[in-house]
Amino acid sequence: MRCPFCKDLEDKVVDSRMSDDGLVIRRRRECLSCNRRYTTVETVKEIRLRVIKKDGRREPFERRKILDGLLAACYKRPVPAETLEKIAGKIEKDVLESFDREVPSTYIGELAMRALREVDNVAYVRFASVYREFKDAGAFLDALRPLLESGRAAKTTDEKLGPAESEDI
Repeated sequence: MRCPFCKDLEDKVVDSRMSDDGLVIRRRRECLSCNRRYTTVETVKEIRLRVIKKDGRREPFERRKILDGLLAACYKRPVPAETLEKIAGKIEKDVLESFDREVPSTYIGELAMRALREVDNVAYVRFASVYREFKDAGAFLDALRPLLESGRAAKTTDEKLGPAESEDI
């Protein structure tokens, strides 16, 4: 380390202390040339994960954006905020464990759709319609077909609305 006073490179470490939950090390140093003391701080240089968007742009990974998308899909749906927080956390954990520097946005979107399908069919359809950018009704119906065939969509609607309200739909 170069002395900030005399610019000499020779020094000795007098004291070291960990701080900030072990993420930072503070070192007290003494220059062997001018005998003055100074403090240095060491941190691990974090490599930020970047998301590769559909159009090729790259931007920093942000858990908040995942949560915002989940919240928009679940707007006015009976899905607790804690459930969405857990989903966002699981997606973040999966992405950080699976990728070092860059992750395709399609990977994140597929994880979100899979999770929403298990939680709420309407939220799943909302998210899928925005995420997949359906060009026509046929493409939209193709995405709905697995839900309709499993009978889960009708069952979920009837359970939430009750018999009188589901007949009006």
